[in-house]
Amino acid sequence: MYTCLMLKINRVKISILLLVCSLSFAASAQEKDTILMDSTMIQLSGVVVTDDDLEALSYTTVFDKTIRRGVIADFYGYFSLVTFPGDTLYFSYYGHKTSTYIVPDTLTDNRYSIIHMMQKDTVNLPSVTVYPWPSREDFARAFVEMQPYDDALRRAQRELSGESLAFVAARLEGDASLAFGTAQGQYNTQLYTNGQLPANNLLNPYAWAKLVKDWKEGRLKRE
Repeated sequence: MYTCLMLKINRVKISILLLVCSLSFAASAQEKDTILMDSTMIQLSGVVVTDDDLEALSYTTVFDKTIRRGVIADFYGYFSLVTFPGDTLYFSYYGHKTSTYIVPDTLTDNRYSIIHMMQKDTVNLPSVTVYPWPSREDFARAFVEMQPYDDALRRAQRELSGESLAFVAARLEGDASLAFGTAQGQYNTQLYTNGQLPANNLLNPYAWAKLVKDWKEGRLKRE
């Protein structure tokens, strides 16, 4: 009876000892893996630009296929993420071809910077001819019933003619700015002729010359 009890106690001690050894070995292995992982991590930073004019590609998607993680570049195309040697990165941007980049496995430093260039993705679509009329008969009918119209130059000349401007001016209501301009002009005239007789254009040779010129050019006709 005593011998059986001692055998059971020894077996329990051996089991506990084996469990403690296995846990210690697992913790040591995990610590070594963590140290090794920390020593091989690389802080990869860079800028994504176009290959033709080196323009920054804002908000480009950078995805690490190996560790299934990614980031999005900022407005200036700058990005930064943690990678490992040999990881494959995917760069994706609308209107450009998706490109890849493999992190070098010969780096000696844990920081690395790159400038990644992407090519524009040009899609050639087949040519399409658009006709304004479905058939020749419809075109002939539309051509016959077409109302001729003036070109832009003639339309502008008609709208800017003296008759059109006078017609528009006669229907404009006076506002505060026009009243202020008139009052200010009268006030400036009073300041200019202060202490002397007002100017008389009947004796002004420049005014007579302008009147004769306008008369010869036909500007004095009633519009």
